[in-house]
Amino acid sequence: MRELSVVITVRDEEDNIKPLLESVLSALQGINYEVIMVDDGSTDRTKQQVLEWADDRTLLIELRKNYGQSTAMTAGIDYSRGKYIALLDGDLQNDPTDIPAMLALLKKEDWDVVAGNRKNRKDGFLLRKVPSRIANALIRRLTGVHIRDYGCTLKVFKREIAEELGLYGELHRFIPVLAKIQGASITQVDVNHHPRLHGKSKYGINRTFKVMSDLVLLIFMRKYMQKPMHLFGTIGFISFGIGLLINLYLLVWKLMGHDIWNRPLLILGLILVLGGIQFITIGIIADINVRTYFESQNKKTYTIRKIYHAKKEISQTTDLNM
Repeated sequence: MRELSVVITVRDEEDNIKPLLESVLSALQGINYEVIMVDDGSTDRTKQQVLEWADDRTLLIELRKNYGQSTAMTAGIDYSRGKYIALLDGDLQNDPTDIPAMLALLKKEDWDVVAGNRKNRKDGFLLRKVPSRIANALIRRLTGVHIRDYGCTLKVFKREIAEELGLYGELHRFIPVLAKIQGASITQVDVNHHPRLHGKSKYGINRTFKVMSDLVLLIFMRKYMQKPMHLFGTIGFISFGIGLLINLYLLVWKLMGHDIWNRPLLILGLILVLGGIQFITIGIIADINVRTYFESQNKKTYTIRKIYHAKKEISQTTDLNM
């Protein structure tokens, strides 16, 4: 087994491939490592560049289309064989020279995750840094996981943590939260960050809405993933109880000879009772679904077109142990 697997997701990064692989080779001297390159639907010559400059430590996974960074990371982790796993961006903004120190810290102090913090971030202030700081503060506040830089891809994990992250949709931004849900111990260290020299950034201001949507999901997962009935049931019983009290009040009012049929309060009471029953029912169904999720077989969220090892295409069923 390799000591370290470096998972790098790339899309349209043809000009960065050669210097990226060279920097990884230089930075990881003395470590028994492998590089898992995941081509997430590139439309340029990224694949050809990887095949040209890859050595026998490099595995290229070519996805059939652009699935997104989270799914590409999952594919890389699934096909990795290292005891430890490092995640690295393919745009040369992360520095591979930070990986050995992060790996040493993880092993020495027995952390489950060592996350990078871009202390001197080389990005635009208004469109990148400001939204990032606001998002980081909001995520820390709402999830209770106090990581300074959620947007830094550079992280090193123990294998068992990386395998259970469950990176669906766009959840790679919330990896520390997903790891914490597993009970992982997490620390963070300052890492280098470089300006992008080649290619275009895949991030825009529109990702703010995706982050907010995923944050709502993560709050639910962190607090109620294994006990959804505690959320929906609580809301349901409160709603049902208030509705029941309103209806009992109106019943007494009716028995006293007053007309209640034209009162908006009656409609509110009925809505709260019915809504409460619905929330309780949703909670029961969600609990059943959670049980099914944990007891069912794991299914992949991606399909792979081809896999290459040492520049040669290999079968997806091939034993990759080397």
